[in-house]
Amino acid sequence: MMKTLSSVFLFVLLMVSSQAETARPNVLLIMADDLGYGDLTSYGALDMRTPHLDKLISESMRFDQFQANSCVCSPTRAALLSGRYPELVGVPGVIRHYKNGNWGHLDPNSTMLPAIFQKNGYHTALIGKWHLGLTDENLPNQRGFDEFHGWLGDMMDDYWKHTRAGQNYMRLNAEKIEPEGHATDLFTEWAIASIARCTKSNKPWFQFLAYNAPHDPIQPPPEWLEKVKQRETGISDKRAGIVALIEHMDDGIGKVLAALEKSGQAKNTIVVFTSDNGGDLKHAANNGQLRDGKGTLYDGGIKVPTSIRWPGKIQATKSDFRALTMDLIPTLADLCGVPIELKLEGRSLKPLLLTGKQPAFERPEFYMWLQKTTKQAMQEGDWKIIREDIKSPAELYNLKIDPLEANNLAASEPERLQKMTATLDAHLAAAQLVPWQQPKK
Repeated sequence: MMKTLSSVFLFVLLMVSSQAETARPNVLLIMADDLGYGDLTSYGALDMRTPHLDKLISESMRFDQFQANSCVCSPTRAALLSGRYPELVGVPGVIRHYKNGNWGHLDPNSTMLPAIFQKNGYHTALIGKWHLGLTDENLPNQRGFDEFHGWLGDMMDDYWKHTRAGQNYMRLNAEKIEPEGHATDLFTEWAIASIARCTKSNKPWFQFLAYNAPHDPIQPPPEWLEKVKQRETGISDKRAGIVALIEHMDDGIGKVLAALEKSGQAKNTIVVFTSDNGGDLKHAANNGQLRDGKGTLYDGGIKVPTSIRWPGKIQATKSDFRALTMDLIPTLADLCGVPIELKLEGRSLKPLLLTGKQPAFERPEFYMWLQKTTKQAMQEGDWKIIREDIKSPAELYNLKIDPLEANNLAASEPERLQKMTATLDAHLAAAQLVPWQQPKK
């Protein structure tokens, strides 16, 4: 009898273990707002302490050639959630609450990829910043998220008051809320609470945790600012502010990761960290040695620190593989066994992540930002062209030999320039066919 019970117990234990190993992974996708390429200790910052992100990155595949799809907020977020170039889903520029400053309207007919996770049994949550529309058809709960707890608009005018031009855009799903506290702390708290709720269910989950930090206004909690000033002798007030705001965000991310570990789900959760664009130089962001910053299509505006962790599945290493924000969720879907039967420009990095090897993507890569005029750039292999608008002469750089974009080769490579410009013009023509303004009712 004892032998029979032991056999049954062993069988059940093996079944539970097998189910745990084959369970679909969870996803925690963390996005910072305007984080400079050189604004983490692990990416070269000397006046900053970011231990939690540094540890996460050390346990991940770290990407040193990862590009945001745009140099500003909304387009990159549209690319992330659609797996497409943002200008092809109606978001070539920043979505704002006032007509004269608004340069995008998310195509209501486009599919947001979290909705596909949702249809495949995942609980989907957006904690933090949305910035993809304020109209009914383009709210998070209508675009693939079961749960939304965060900020609908673009930037906050105040991290403590949570308003923009006097309007409150804090929401719990469709309900307007008035929470107290610093926005970074609130998003951290809400992310942890969502993980705790999901832990009690049997469903896998997908959480997009989108901080407003370190986007301006530069308002770290006073105690964090004082700590930086005491530690970093001679630091300017402006630089101290953004360092403190980033360190405060790092602390929040550390709390979320600790909660994930405590929940017992860390081993089967894929954690992605990235930024929506490069750092804003007017607020003393650090983009390392890269040229320029946010609002430009030089690498300082689009190259971002990025890492992907999946314990036991993805080796902790560095990679020079070049990828874009729009590749992230197609990659996550591939890793999670979530089928996407859509035509996407984004591609999966699954072979690279699981084997360490993958051929480079053979595709031209386009970057745009519409705001009265359209800033444009395209990279193909090691070559990159940039122009301020369609009437401006294009600049040409070879990033392999000139990663700082210091030597314009347009005059010495006319044939290459002409060919690449024709490819860019064809993409621009296709993008211009996609409406980016809300239809008149």
